Amino acid sequence: MGKEKFQIAPITKSHHAWVTEKFIERWGSTRIVSRQKLYNVNDLPGFIVYDKRQPVGLITYFIQNRECEVISVDSFKEQQGIATLLLKAVHTFAREQHCHRIWLITTNDNLKALGFFQRRGFRLVAIYPDALKESRLLKPEIPEFGLNHIPLRDEIELELLL
Repeated sequence: MGKEKFQIAPITKSHHAWVTEKFIERWGSTRIVSRQKLYNVNDLPGFIVYDKRQPVGLITYFIQNRECEVISVDSFKEQQGIATLLLKAVHTFAREQHCHRIWLITTNDNLKALGFFQRRGFRLVAIYPDALKESRLLKPEIPEFGLNHIPLRDEIELELLL
């Protein structure tokens, strides 16, 4: 299946109900913590990918000081290039905004994300041991165990220089 079949559009207020539903389904909340900063998904810009008018992916980001932080990436159809397409849209937008880097935080349990981002040119630049203890003060619903029953403890920062 070719990527050309997908359409991409910016998130607008009309999408907030759907975005809220997907975040609660995927993340357990509309709140995301990254490096001790709490974000509400409906306050973030982003993009949605559509397949025949059906939303199949979503990315959110935050730009500050010419740096673009990817807050979330979700693909609802695996292995079809949706997450890559979303990341390319943010990459293009970040360049247009004269950002000098794109960066993100993932957790120590998210081995799939670590591989995905590194295959797309991101580099591991920092590990924040036990950062999830502090994150749970802002978002208590963060579980103790993550993917593959790995204890959720550390934040890992990846970046792509532009």
